[in-house]
Amino acid sequence: MAQEILHLLVHTLEDALISLPFLFAAYLLIEFIEHRAADKFAHWLAKFGKAGAFVGALLGVVPQCGFSVVAANLYASRIITPGTLVAVFLSTSDEAIPVLLANPASAGKLLPLIAAKVVLATVAGLIIDFSGVLKTTTVSAEAVAEQHSHCHTEEHHGLLKSALRHTAGTFGFIFAVMLALSGIIEFIGEDALGSFLMSGSVFQPLLAGLVGLIPNCAASVVTAQLYAEGAISFGSAVAGLSAGTGLGLLVLFRSDADKAHCFRVVLMLFAISVLTGMVLQFTVG
Repeated sequence: MAQEILHLLVHTLEDALISLPFLFAAYLLIEFIEHRAADKFAHWLAKFGKAGAFVGALLGVVPQCGFSVVAANLYASRIITPGTLVAVFLSTSDEAIPVLLANPASAGKLLPLIAAKVVLATVAGLIIDFSGVLKTTTVSAEAVAEQHSHCHTEEHHGLLKSALRHTAGTFGFIFAVMLALSGIIEFIGEDALGSFLMSGSVFQPLLAGLVGLIPNCAASVVTAQLYAEGAISFGSAVAGLSAGTGLGLLVLFRSDADKAHCFRVVLMLFAISVLTGMVLQFTVG
């Protein structure tokens, strides 16, 4: 048994190490974008009004929690519309893009995933704003004054240091997830794993959506790795990664005084993500 475990550890580490240079290159580019252009993008986002959903959907694609946190803070002071906020949240994938880029074999799955999320985010955001289904509330000056960002992308580190730090952290998550998946497959079998994940079921996106709501980058890493391994479907990946906002929801609840309204945003986000995932599960797989 000890020899089997050691073999599993070594084999998983070898597979994970292949992703390391790709992961670092992805984070180096991401850090450059976020340190040099995030403030300008935030100002542009605030100027578009009800048409901001499309811009928000594009900005949300940038990995990590940067723009979801920016959007949460802007929305808490009602600078952007609810549709723009939901669009940013739906298109945010946190750590999923670096994880998929780090595995050349699964890189081909990335573009369809991004395209589906951008289309979903844009359409949902525009419908929300022009239908008025998610009405905004006023906020006090005190609540606005207390707003601040908690995202790690705003910490003052050099580009190289930040890229190395994020690479190390995500690599640790990737290794842990790969090891867990390999162990599960090895010891309980693929059939049992498929049964637990409701393989082939239209309800699998529901589980993925619940995982996506966890306000931690581990949720996006797990979802992306499961998708790369073929353990969950395209529809489930869209559901899980659309429901996930990184630290965006935490910042929204911290910054917005109207907690009931925040819960409505969460319910809207979850419903859109899961229903879309189920439709994709039924039509695409």
